[in-house]
Amino acid sequence: MSAPSFGFSWARRSSSASPRPDDGEFSHTGSSSQHQARLAPGPADSRQFATSFGSPTHREPTRSFIPGSVQDHISPIDPAGFARSVREDTAELASYVLADKQTKRNASFLSQRTSASSLLSYDNVANNGSQYGYTDRIDEVVEPPSPDEEIDAEEDVGPSMLTSMLRRSPPEASPPATSNDGTGDTRLRTTRSTSTMSSYIEPAEPSSGASEGTSEITPLLGPNSHRSQSPGDLEDLESQKPRGDGYTRPSIREEAGRRIRSLGTVMNPKAWDKKAVWENAVMNPVRCLPAVIVGLLLNILDALSYGMILFPLGNPIFANLGPAGISIFYVSTIVSQLTFSTGSIFKGGVGSELIEVVPFFHSMAATITTIVGEDKPDAVIATTITSFAISSMLTGVVFYLMGRFKLGYIIGFIPRHILIGCIGGVGWFLVATGFEVSARLGEFHYDPETARRLFETDTLPLWLIPLALALLLFGLQRKITSRYFLPAYILSIPFVFYFIVLSFDSLEPENLRKTGWIFEAPEAGQPWWYFWTLYKFELVHWGAIVDTLGAMFALTFFSLLHVPINVPALAQNAGEDNLELDHELKLHGVSNFLSGLVGSIQNYLVFANTIFFMRSGGDSRLAGYLLAALTFVVMTIGPSTIGFIPVMMVGTLIFVLGFELLLDALVAPRRKLKLVEYLTIIIIVLTMGIYDFVVGIFVGIILAFVSAIFHASQVSAIRATYTGDQVGSMVRRNPSQHHYLQRVGTQTYVIKLSGFLFFGTIVGVEEKIRELISDDTFEQRPISYMILDLRHVTGIDFSAAEGFKTISRLLYGKGVGLLISGKDAGSSVGLDLRAVGLGSDDIDVKFMPDLNSALESCENEQLKTFYANQEALRVTRPPPSGNLDVPDKSSVAHTLDFLSQSPRRHHLHEAARGVLTQQEIRRTTRWQSISEPLRLMLQVFHNVSEKNEDFWFKAKPYFTRKEFAAGEVLYHRGEEANGFYLLERGELHAEYETPQGRLSEPIVQGTTCGELPFFSETIRTATVRAVRDCVVWVMDTASWNRLQEDEKDVAQELLRVSLKLTTERMNAMTNYISAVGN
Repeated sequence: MSAPSFGFSWARRSSSASPRPDDGEFSHTGSSSQHQARLAPGPADSRQFATSFGSPTHREPTRSFIPGSVQDHISPIDPAGFARSVREDTAELASYVLADKQTKRNASFLSQRTSASSLLSYDNVANNGSQYGYTDRIDEVVEPPSPDEEIDAEEDVGPSMLTSMLRRSPPEASPPATSNDGTGDTRLRTTRSTSTMSSYIEPAEPSSGASEGTSEITPLLGPNSHRSQSPGDLEDLESQKPRGDGYTRPSIREEAGRRIRSLGTVMNPKAWDKKAVWENAVMNPVRCLPAVIVGLLLNILDALSYGMILFPLGNPIFANLGPAGISIFYVSTIVSQLTFSTGSIFKGGVGSELIEVVPFFHSMAATITTIVGEDKPDAVIATTITSFAISSMLTGVVFYLMGRFKLGYIIGFIPRHILIGCIGGVGWFLVATGFEVSARLGEFHYDPETARRLFETDTLPLWLIPLALALLLFGLQRKITSRYFLPAYILSIPFVFYFIVLSFDSLEPENLRKTGWIFEAPEAGQPWWYFWTLYKFELVHWGAIVDTLGAMFALTFFSLLHVPINVPALAQNAGEDNLELDHELKLHGVSNFLSGLVGSIQNYLVFANTIFFMRSGGDSRLAGYLLAALTFVVMTIGPSTIGFIPVMMVGTLIFVLGFELLLDALVAPRRKLKLVEYLTIIIIVLTMGIYDFVVGIFVGIILAFVSAIFHASQVSAIRATYTGDQVGSMVRRNPSQHHYLQRVGTQTYVIKLSGFLFFGTIVGVEEKIRELISDDTFEQRPISYMILDLRHVTGIDFSAAEGFKTISRLLYGKGVGLLISGKDAGSSVGLDLRAVGLGSDDIDVKFMPDLNSALESCENEQLKTFYANQEALRVTRPPPSGNLDVPDKSSVAHTLDFLSQSPRRHHLHEAARGVLTQQEIRRTTRWQSISEPLRLMLQVFHNVSEKNEDFWFKAKPYFTRKEFAAGEVLYHRGEEANGFYLLERGELHAEYETPQGRLSEPIVQGTTCGELPFFSETIRTATVRAVRDCVVWVMDTASWNRLQEDEKDVAQELLRVSLKLTTERMNAMTNYISAVGN
């Protein structure tokens, strides 16, 4: 069957989007000259469409093999130019709707597709002011700046929300101010000039006495501000920060003089205020004494339970280092206490050794012993204690850097159940350590030999008694809630022990030491600073220290988990609203680094001890200093008392703490966590306890990431889906075009994606597209265009980018054009997609800057099919006679049926059949010889009104022809509406201000403009300007009033038509805004 001659070239889609296997398209080029002769195109109509899919496209060479399909040289793409070319398509299609047989047009552009290579300079067209002033030269368009490049906001230096809002919202013309925070000065200073704030507050003359009576209920921005306009005062716009009146920073000389005078007062007892001396030197310390005693008791208990086992006492090399471990514990505690009492926002903060370091230290000691050798005990000890100090300094550096660069929030990304699992691992370790310390096992192994030794006659009582005491204490704590019960219970153990020992003459303390009931006494005369003598750097095995770096970093990571979690919880419990986490992190860095420098270990601000201390009355810096002083006193006399401490006392403490941590990790959260999270905790605990502590942490991290990936992949990346009949572009089109696009809109499918696209989420997108193009679904609901909107996508990984290539191949196989909207081709996401070769091979992919441009492009392509059918009707109909010609519907149907070679095209032509068959008859027989603006009214109103040309002829005298040059404004937003416009030629652009932001609406020829505000007598809701030279027909207010008096029926019908047109536009606009915002 031969193709009929329709008088225009019917070309295939370009290689970028074709062949479409199901379209059955054909080429007809053999007699193109004859067709052109039959159409007799005019000079203005002989041009091709401004941009087309079908024109040859320039591509970067792809012969060279690029590993992993990654393009290292990406050809430039201008999505903004794509959008401009689409807008030119829209304008030409709008001009085509008004064409008739007297002004025949070359329809070759209807068979061409828009591509990147056929872009014309939109700016040249606008500058020339000619609607048809096209040029073959393609101007280079500078890409707009990336939306990711934002001006850094100022730091929030205060708690006031209003102050922050005003500070962060300067006038656009004002340069960003730089804030200089003075160290140690609570008064905030800034370099911002007073002119910067002039737009916020009108400067007022200072008033004496205006500061009197200022309170929280005083108006913040009164008519006569009492605040000075100095730079220091401009920061606090609400007067909510305490500040002396007329404060100026004292000079160095004044500050030095003040301090000298203060020192002179201190050195001169005669100048002392006796009441102040009594209050500050006697009463305040006495008030703090109960809390200090409680804090000291807690430090002693922690030293006995954790400091004693700092070294693996079961190893013969470290067997006598229990007192040294206690001294190291006390030094770390004193350093942290002085640091936090001096600089922390928690005045009653209690610092102590980080007890979770013990398992890591035992692991490091075992590694060093293996490398150095047990035959070199001094070198093992020197290397081990040096590694402890280095790990403390490493932890301090990491803490300080996190605070310095404000990275404390990063810890929030680590799952909490990982921390819970690590705490459970510490609990398991403490229980195992309780058996080691109590039974003198050396090292606890999970083997029959260890079990045999535990149940030997002389060993069984050693661990069974403290275990029983711990279980009893653990049970009594559930009933007795007094805060003093635990210390009283622990301190009663040595009293009961020695009561029994002294009651039986056969029980000698020396024999009890040898059998493991009492700790070995340190060497006679061993001072508290003995551990410093263990630092023998000439014996240090630095290679062994390097081998412990993994444990050091794991310990640092575990230390980091505590502070960003415990400190905010402490602030909430203590009612502290001005917490600066980064400042506390820097304090922890200083404390840990200093502790390492003095040969000690990690420390931190202890949550439980701080709450206990503050509730006991220690909420002051003085109490913290007193606690550090008394802890030093205990440290100096402590070593001599070690030889009298019963092992069961320490064993009981270790068992109880281990049970508490295991309870917190395995029992308390079992109903709060998901099964996968709870299983992760169990795996971490078992790995830490049975295999290795460091490995357990990394296993937990790996499981957490696997779990996070699994759960993230369950969240669909598809935010929403739409079809073209549900949401269209913002272009205000002719009613016939709008009617046709509503019918064929289902062939445009929009998928909005969100979040970070990675290998786990792109699978769902691919499955959705495979479902849409499956044979059964595609036959029922064929698709011509797929728009993937990436506006809400934050990033994309390599696997997801490769997934987009797979998607493009799948759509290409079905002849579906792919458009990427919402991301500029130069953005990070756009570059990632293009780096894998998306759109750079034979499969054309269009990058559009926004969803509106993508929808507009798809609509234009569909309208080309619409007007291709219209051309088919023109060339198959005989010339019109003087009488009304009613064409044979069977001939028209035959022509359209021939064009329907596939389900997709069949759908398009069925929609065209419904719109064109009647419209074409009316247009060619009645409207071709009618002058403007009547012909324009008939074109615009025929789908919304049943009235004929005789009826609308009455309204013709009430319209006036006007011309507007490109760039000229028709009216501004907020003005009084004084005209209703019919656009005959050119293009307008309306800009709306909505709560969601600025909204733009192109208005093409053959449509109306400004009807709603005009007929409702309200103000303009948008600013409309001419994009091209325009010809419009205007009905002003005076003409409208005359029409209502002279032709009431015409005025009534015009009102009805305007309401219908407005309803269509409001529906389209609402749908688009909803789709963009969703």
